[in-house]
Amino acid sequence: MAKDEDCCHACATCLFCLYSCRWSCSKKHMKTSKCDCAWFFFLFCVCLFTLAWLYLALVTLNDFHLLNEFLFHKLEWWLDWSVVMLSGTATLVTYSVLLLVLALALQLFHQPLKIHWLHKVLLILTVLIVAAAFVGLEIQWAEQWESAHIALQATGPFLHIGAVVGVTLLAWPVADCFYRTSRSALRVLLLLLYLGIVIALYLAPLGIDSPCFMEYSQLPPKPLLFGHRGAPMLAPENTLMSFQKAVNCGVRVLETDVLVSADGVPFIMHDETLIRTTNVQELFPTRAHLNASSFSWSELQQLDAGSWFLQKYPFPTTQSFSSSEEAMIHAQKILSLNQLLGEAARHNTSVMFDLRPEEDPQYEHLVNVTVETILQSDIEPELILWLPNEFREQVKQRAPRFQQVYGRKRLNNETDELLYVNLPYQNLSSTEIREYHHDNISVNLYVVNAPWLFSVLWCAGTSSVTTNACHVLQKMDHPLWLLPHATYQMIWIVTDCVSLLLIGWAFLLLKKWSRTKEASGSDSDVLLTKIHSLLSE
Repeated sequence: MAKDEDCCHACATCLFCLYSCRWSCSKKHMKTSKCDCAWFFFLFCVCLFTLAWLYLALVTLNDFHLLNEFLFHKLEWWLDWSVVMLSGTATLVTYSVLLLVLALALQLFHQPLKIHWLHKVLLILTVLIVAAAFVGLEIQWAEQWESAHIALQATGPFLHIGAVVGVTLLAWPVADCFYRTSRSALRVLLLLLYLGIVIALYLAPLGIDSPCFMEYSQLPPKPLLFGHRGAPMLAPENTLMSFQKAVNCGVRVLETDVLVSADGVPFIMHDETLIRTTNVQELFPTRAHLNASSFSWSELQQLDAGSWFLQKYPFPTTQSFSSSEEAMIHAQKILSLNQLLGEAARHNTSVMFDLRPEEDPQYEHLVNVTVETILQSDIEPELILWLPNEFREQVKQRAPRFQQVYGRKRLNNETDELLYVNLPYQNLSSTEIREYHHDNISVNLYVVNAPWLFSVLWCAGTSSVTTNACHVLQKMDHPLWLLPHATYQMIWIVTDCVSLLLIGWAFLLLKKWSRTKEASGSDSDVLLTKIHSLLSE
């Protein structure tokens, strides 16, 4: 018994040291003050705050390559900033959660919550960093809030169960604090606050909805895959190798961007400059920052369009390559539109593209050159999904067999026969997608890389998605989860009932132990009684 008491005392001392940076505990004159309680509440809020940011950070991973590209154009320095963001977020979450666990452990050991000033400074710093991250997201990347809303449709049921489990585990320290608080007003306030949170979580499923609440027989067909710049996770974007990889993934449409060279040759390139995806700074250092359209086709063909892929590894999921694949990557050149059309024609694959830049004063010339190149190629006109909106009527007259795709929502009193729409996945709700599907309007959403996002859009009935991860989405035979609504309601009710029973058990058991404490008058004896009773059970 003495050894057990010494062990418990040593453990409490260690916890007290980590939380308070003091090497003493169990002193009668040391009590948890109102200020200490306020800091504990602040710590709890910081944990929730950092966890919310972690969730949002994970959501942004679907689109993070776009942010990496944006920052590269600003800094001209490539870095996968998602690694920086996730590393920093994980550090903040780990620190705040561990500190909260220490505080709860001290509460169970009946030790005062005297948080050290250094922890106070770090917690305030954590709040400032996370708040700055939220503000930056709102200013520069506000569409990610809609992404988070869609993510809740994919994860809502599981977050609910996890939150109920968490609040159930908190019943023990809350009950212990409730019975040890002498002031009735504070006890009532603590109990009402806790019960309010519990009831809110119990009723949360009333606000949880997902298109994946359905029977398997109701599941729409799997969306078709459009290769975004080919298969950029498997090969350098917009190269012949990338498009070949995409075709091998089973994509139905090759999506890309077209520029026109100084001597009138349409070629495949997303950026308006050549810095990110070629070695233009080595071959043409004085012209590297000029628009890609200022280079002649012969000059463009001198550039290496593949080696950057092995130097920068633009996606964290980029696989390792064999020596033969690396040699093939190094050999990639800038692709002409005519070469892409020939590859698509051989595989009977459609092509969809943007013409860039739209603000070019010679944009009509770009349209005419592009249409002429397509009509003179071997590809069937029906395989062209025409996306540029400028001069669309002229294109319809000249190439009536092109499939017209609109980059906007359906308008009221629509006069055009809207058959295809191509929009960011944040721009259409699940209800709108179902309405388009019901009206036989094909909906393509971009850019969809994450399986959870693909699952939600699949359940909603989208026709196709543009993706960087065709090799991942190709392997999905069904959404990540499908659940009939009645089944989820049963899970919801059972989870809440079990949680309520465990919370009631915790409060009743702590009430019994509090009486044991009053009879014995010794905290350490009560603690040992708890431990021995649990071991005997």
